[in-house]
Amino acid sequence: MQIVETLNEGLKRAYTLTIPSTDIDARVEKEVKAIAPQVRMPGFRPGKVPANLVKKMHGEALQRDALNNSIQDGVQKLIADQKLRPAMQPSVELDEGFEFGKDAEVKVALEVLPQIEAPSIEGLKLERLTVPVADAQVAESAGRIASQQGALEEYEDGHVAADGDTLVIDFVGKVDGEAFDGGSAQDIRLKLGSGQFIPGFEEQLTGVKKGEEKTIEVSFPEDYGAEHLAGKAATFDVTVKSVLNGDKPKLDDEFAKSLGLESLDKLNELLKGQIEQEHNGLTRTHMKRKLLDQLAAAHDFDVPPSMVEAEFGQIWAQLEHEASHEEDPEAALKEMEAEKDDYRAIAVRRVRLGLLLSEIGQANGVTVSDQEMNRLIMQAAQQYSPQDRERFVQYVRQDPMAAAQLRAPLYEDKVVDFLFDKAEVTDREVTREELEAAIEAEDGDLKPHVHGPGCGHDHDHDDQPKATPKKAAAEPAADEAPAAEPVTEDAAEAAPAKKAAPKKAAAKKEEAPAQEAVTEDAPVAEEKPKKKAAPKKAAAKAE
Repeated sequence: MQIVETLNEGLKRAYTLTIPSTDIDARVEKEVKAIAPQVRMPGFRPGKVPANLVKKMHGEALQRDALNNSIQDGVQKLIADQKLRPAMQPSVELDEGFEFGKDAEVKVALEVLPQIEAPSIEGLKLERLTVPVADAQVAESAGRIASQQGALEEYEDGHVAADGDTLVIDFVGKVDGEAFDGGSAQDIRLKLGSGQFIPGFEEQLTGVKKGEEKTIEVSFPEDYGAEHLAGKAATFDVTVKSVLNGDKPKLDDEFAKSLGLESLDKLNELLKGQIEQEHNGLTRTHMKRKLLDQLAAAHDFDVPPSMVEAEFGQIWAQLEHEASHEEDPEAALKEMEAEKDDYRAIAVRRVRLGLLLSEIGQANGVTVSDQEMNRLIMQAAQQYSPQDRERFVQYVRQDPMAAAQLRAPLYEDKVVDFLFDKAEVTDREVTREELEAAIEAEDGDLKPHVHGPGCGHDHDHDDQPKATPKKAAAEPAADEAPAAEPVTEDAAEAAPAKKAAPKKAAAKKEEAPAQEAVTEDAPVAEEKPKKKAAPKKAAAKAE
């Protein structure tokens, strides 16, 4: 095979591969010998069909396979011989004038990863903002649970209901004096002032007492969901069964036992642990952003444009999605367009930091073990229905891209933890509000996307700029979004190349090997199972 470099500019490379027809023919002959014993043809004993007849029957398919495999092997040899580290999957094109029996000329174009000097991790200094858990926070959290569970203290008889109180009521709704379907209910809890029911309903119950019966008059909104009720006047016969103090949830050992716990102290202990976990997550988010700022300031190098475009595409898609849910989608999109260059700069930063974290991880032996990977797969499988879980596990094990996406966030966390351990860390106690304000002030400090040859860019990111009245994209928590698998030397050399099939016909469809690229003529290993549907939420309103 002859290799000629046609472009070497920055991170862009291009080559022309010339694959001799003799190599392709030799592959065909080898395959003919391999399949001949299995060929059945009338007039011949099993395994005795002449090779020339086998070639006549299956020659076209065998030639296509031989060509595809020759190109695939040629691209892999090119990557290995030239010691290339592809940033994305190479583009492979077969010369349009190719005919079987002639040499195949193949154009290969790709971008390579930059050569990054050994990242400096010395001298890192970080401040860890910590938030102690106050007893009042625990009590407030317990109170919210009690309120949600209906564990409220009942007022003494004769109490006049006011905003904030919760009523337990029965009601029967009527239109033109006739009860209508769905208009009646018993033992319904209604917090006055919550806006839970249609306009005018709650206001007329202010001032009622336990045991009181009252008929209220309302009109359904013109845009009400049930067309047969929209805009119509109605009455509701209401019986007040009790009035509860919405501001005084009932907190005692009996309430804790109703939740399956031993005592109120045990409930408070669990709640304190949950709040501490929330605070630790915020602390980590702030530290991580400060860490990335230091890394970004200390390292500057060119990044592959194709990776930036892929990253920018993810950012822009999320922005468009968020804009579509704004009150004025057109205004949000217009604002996005005005800030497009800023978002592209965000993509550049994310790619650069991702490559940097990958290099740091490789240089310091950070890995994800098989045991950790198996645990990730099992955890991810739980989001699918029982009948699809095994299919999901097989899908991830067969598809390197899917495995890379699953592995990457854990790998990134391990690199970040490694850097935390290396940094000089000082602690400072703050309030939760101060910590959240510090994070809010750093919304432009973005989390990287650790790239690699398995990256399919089919996942969310947590480092979009946080929504403001002007911007459409919302920023999830800092450690939630998956990233692509980091590039390693071995992985880069094994980066799959696209198959180039001759124009005459598609290549024979066989199960794609683990490292084979998915192209128009190479099937996906298995269809990804669908996630089980989330149960519908109960309607909050009695509309």
